[in-house]
Amino acid sequence: MVALLSRRRFVAALGATTVGAAVPAWAAPPETSLRPIARGEDLFKRTLPTLEEIVRDAGLDGTWSVAVGDVETGRLVEGVNAGDAHPPASVAKALTAAYALEHLGEGHRFATRLLATGPVGEDGTLEGDLVLAGGGDPTLDTDGLAALAEDAAAAGVRNVTGRLLVWGGALPQVAAIDPGQPDHVGYSPSVSGLNLNFNRVHFEWTRTGESYAVTMDGRSARLRPPVNMARMVVVARGTPVYTYRSAEGRDDWTVARGALGSGGARWLPVRHPELYAGEVFQAVAGSAGLRLKAPEVVDALPEGATEIARRESLPLTDVLRDMLKYSTNLTAEAVGCAASVARGLAPATLAASADGMNRWAAEALDLPGVALVDHSGLGDASQIAAADMVGALVALRERMELKPLLKPIPIRDDSRRVLPNHPLDVHAKTGTLNFVSGLAGYLDCPDGTELAFAIFSADIPRRDAIPREDREGPPGARGYNTRAKKFQMALIKRWGGLYGSS
Repeated sequence: MVALLSRRRFVAALGATTVGAAVPAWAAPPETSLRPIARGEDLFKRTLPTLEEIVRDAGLDGTWSVAVGDVETGRLVEGVNAGDAHPPASVAKALTAAYALEHLGEGHRFATRLLATGPVGEDGTLEGDLVLAGGGDPTLDTDGLAALAEDAAAAGVRNVTGRLLVWGGALPQVAAIDPGQPDHVGYSPSVSGLNLNFNRVHFEWTRTGESYAVTMDGRSARLRPPVNMARMVVVARGTPVYTYRSAEGRDDWTVARGALGSGGARWLPVRHPELYAGEVFQAVAGSAGLRLKAPEVVDALPEGATEIARRESLPLTDVLRDMLKYSTNLTAEAVGCAASVARGLAPATLAASADGMNRWAAEALDLPGVALVDHSGLGDASQIAAADMVGALVALRERMELKPLLKPIPIRDDSRRVLPNHPLDVHAKTGTLNFVSGLAGYLDCPDGTELAFAIFSADIPRRDAIPREDREGPPGARGYNTRAKKFQMALIKRWGGLYGSS
């Protein structure tokens, strides 16, 4: 397999300048005929739309960066504004997955442990403290904590004379992935070495007469342990819908009465994840017959503590496959930070860890232009050009098995309906922020050609104009996203058509 041309040569070959006011300079067309190789009576009935036509028909305001290359030969196929950096949104998770595979290994499992600071007597009494120690597992849930408590009971622990200590220092500890997001959105929770339920707490409300009954819990499929560290008060107002403040290490919320209706539920982010996990563990341990004191968060593990139980995550490949499928931001930040720690770095922030990943991309993949500020793509200050993303994807095909972890992307018609049994096979990562869209991955064509592609678009002025409180779903964002996806699909069909698709 031949490596794709360097970023500098790639951009130069594509001619990433513009002609006149707005018309991009196009790459010379490939030698392959622009007529599709179709099946049956469709043969030669139509030609492929040009890049200019696709851009014109998309109706996308703002800017875009597009590139595609042949994985096997390294030959440039075509692109437009390929060297222009854009926010990748969740497309960044594909690089994070590669970074984690490189430095943790595909069989890596995250471990959450119970440690004892003293001996366990014959009667099952632990003469000391019990420590809940996180190992960075982003997939730990309440059922997992309950199983850990049951493992401790099975190991003979019946009583604890000391404290319940909680430690999450294995990874950087931040209150929110992107502080610029509204306080109440569950996709921007805290990050820690001890994460539970994707660091979200379940808020439910039911109207009874003129009042509301509210609950906050750390529920799972079978358990609903109550949570006291996150508190909700219903306030007689119309807006804002939610307010938040951190009070004495706890999460204090208010919600507007006028927004509640007759009842409902949603997941809210947790800003103090160690205390949250400690409270839930205290509750599920009680159900297992192990009564514990209220949890205390500690900054360092006690010296000499011994392990009495542990729960491990699924292998890293399974964790990453789900992360790429469901685009879970907490998972991306946890695995990215864990990879940085495994490299010997000591990042105190997500940005510091992302900078370590940027330096890895520059050194290992020859991509000095990658500038990400986190591992999930949630921060819109991240920047990457389509040329760099394609270069990374081609280099990674030789380096590791990333492609099988990417999500299959179905081919759709102009009405966004899935076309069954379509000859094009796409494995890629999507990315969506308000007025930002991306898609990057691999395209297998009917003649056997494998392409790597990246498509980024953004209307940054319109995004910047959104008030913070309206960023969960501002007017116009859905329409922009729909147009961007049609733009992406038109490009994929064109590229597949160059190599034998109808």
